[in-house]
Amino acid sequence: GFCSESRENLFSFKKEETLSTYDPTPSSSSYSPPLSSSVPAIPNPFPELCSPSKSPVLISSLPPPSSDKHLIKVYGEDSHSRSVWVSPEATAREVCQMLVQTAHCSDQENWALLEVHPALGLERCLEDHEVVLEVQSSWSLKGDTKLVFCKNYAKYEFFRKPMLFFPESMISDSADVNKGLTSSELIQNLLKSGTCPEIQGFLHVKEPSRKAWKKVYFFLRRSGLYCSTKGSSKEPRHLQYVADVKDLNVYTVVNSRKLYGAPADFTFCIKPSRNPVRTQDLKILCAENEQTRTCWTSSFRLFKHGKQLQCNYQLSKLAPRSLERPTNSTDGKASLVAMDFSGKAGGRVIQNPTEAQSAEREEGQAWRRREALRCSLPNLSSGTRPSSIHKTQQWFHGGVSRKDAQRLIEKQGLVDGMFLIRDSQQHAQCFVLSLCYKLKTKHYLVIPCEEGGRKYYTMDDGLTLFVDLLQLVEFHQINKGILPVCLKHPCVCVAL
Repeated sequence: GFCSESRENLFSFKKEETLSTYDPTPSSSSYSPPLSSSVPAIPNPFPELCSPSKSPVLISSLPPPSSDKHLIKVYGEDSHSRSVWVSPEATAREVCQMLVQTAHCSDQENWALLEVHPALGLERCLEDHEVVLEVQSSWSLKGDTKLVFCKNYAKYEFFRKPMLFFPESMISDSADVNKGLTSSELIQNLLKSGTCPEIQGFLHVKEPSRKAWKKVYFFLRRSGLYCSTKGSSKEPRHLQYVADVKDLNVYTVVNSRKLYGAPADFTFCIKPSRNPVRTQDLKILCAENEQTRTCWTSSFRLFKHGKQLQCNYQLSKLAPRSLERPTNSTDGKASLVAMDFSGKAGGRVIQNPTEAQSAEREEGQAWRRREALRCSLPNLSSGTRPSSIHKTQQWFHGGVSRKDAQRLIEKQGLVDGMFLIRDSQQHAQCFVLSLCYKLKTKHYLVIPCEEGGRKYYTMDDGLTLFVDLLQLVEFHQINKGILPVCLKHPCVCVAL
């Protein structure tokens, strides 16, 4: 509990007192330091807190040898923070790599720095190549802006599933310059070249200094953002220039209904990237659904950063793979094949889809019989079975509400297979599996039931039984069951 100066004074006082004990007849005319051989070494009472030079200053508070380092503070999702020394040119990717090492994260993938403005409800994931200190230089000194270290699985998802992020209905007619190409081929070609098709559609716009909203038709092009002054007309005389895309940052807006009176929850905003975040500089827009919002925000990023995002995506694929479970670089599902090991000649790949589904059902039933037999053994009674093991798992989030669960999944990336399990707020002793699929969060009720005097959990009215939630999750990580997609990414709360 001592500050550096007071602890140093304390140590100096103790040393002087000890010296006077060992040197009872010091010279009064002049002071000469005692010989080191006549004075026993004084043990350091706080060796784990002090630097090798026995200074009482904490190592973490010491600047590195290089004088051009800067100290930044990064928060975890549990509101605790960690301070790290970074160089003036440190990028968001480099800071994330430092935090992964210092926080001893179990895997090194899909980490991101989130720029958060709590009072305004704004959040933005920093691009991997952005210089962190340059981003912070645009913050207001009196604001509550902070950096949050979190997971983001959807940062480059539009490269993997472009048709989900760029629906044909939003692609401008003027983008169809390559005759003979399908919409999917056109989008993929554009993404590879570091751009995207021109986007058009209606958005709700918040009017300045008011909570009123107006529906306006917008066009997003390489040259900038435009709006039509007459319906959805794209004639030049009806187009009004709004902003230069290269000079904009795009943010998602949290709790937009309460803060800004938005007509829907799918709100985002744009602002000049070099200006401090001020309410008067924000252009707040609201889409009709999540797919529309994601399309607009992804397009803003692509038009602004261009080929750099493609480079960032390629670098992210070269990062060390997860230590938890191996994944395929294209699609985790593609790495799973149906196998038959019943023959004497060894295993074979099942090519027939119908046969594969039948084998999956048979394996599931056999697995269920094995687990039921294991749990019926005398030495594993219901009283000793670890039925509360789910409370120690990173995907279990206790009593969070349905809305908060959706927010957690949205924050870490709306990618297929993102999931968490929580307590049901409407049904006692039940749980809810919240799962992301096609940019939407679906909720499945997990019900306790009894069979043979033992307690199980089920999601399909007792057809498949699980002795605990951990078993349920592990089963659905390799089998879809009644779910639209296998469980892939646990939604975790990142702590520093």
